[in-house]
Amino acid sequence: MPMQKVPSNKGKGNLPSRARGDSPEMKPYEDKMKKALETLDNEFATIRVGRANPHVLDRIMVDYYGTSTPINQVGNISVPEPRILQIQPWDVSVLKAVEKAIQTSDLGINPTNDGKVLRLTFPELTEDRRKVLAKDVKKKGEDAKVAIRNIRRDGIEAFKKMEKKSEIPEDVLNDLEMDIQVMTDKYSAELDKRVDEKTKEIMSI
Repeated sequence: MPMQKVPSNKGKGNLPSRARGDSPEMKPYEDKMKKALETLDNEFATIRVGRANPHVLDRIMVDYYGTSTPINQVGNISVPEPRILQIQPWDVSVLKAVEKAIQTSDLGINPTNDGKVLRLTFPELTEDRRKVLAKDVKKKGEDAKVAIRNIRRDGIEAFKKMEKKSEIPEDVLNDLEMDIQVMTDKYSAELDKRVDEKTKEIMSI
């Protein structure tokens, strides 16, 4: 009687394509983790660190003929000197509106207005202010890490439901759980790296 062939356990390199990190099941969760990093980058860009950075204006909106409009869409923003940000509206009639938007924001810098352009002079950061900003960076990083962990949790719950409905076998469920953990570790490490880089930038300026 011929011996019956026993299927071998598949290693990571032999997983079916649906159980790999690039499988359709994984893509929505990786996209969300990428978005969490992008959101963190955008938040870091708006932190005033003692030198001119056009991104600190990203969240400031101007009343432009009745429409709330980002400052970078109503004029040219340049950095003529390391600590000076210059805003030149394409329509000089909105200069006052831009000035008011900056004054009422949480930027903490009062612009000078020569009738044609606005200039923002960024003061050097004190040691205490650096520590406050570094703490803020750490908090934003922790919030982003929680978001990534929540994405992992949602993914695992979704995979378990698929297995319960017999849409995937148990071995594929195990592989997907492993893949999403590897992905979580990858994006968490990248997040930590960006927090460290931003903290060093703040403390060294």
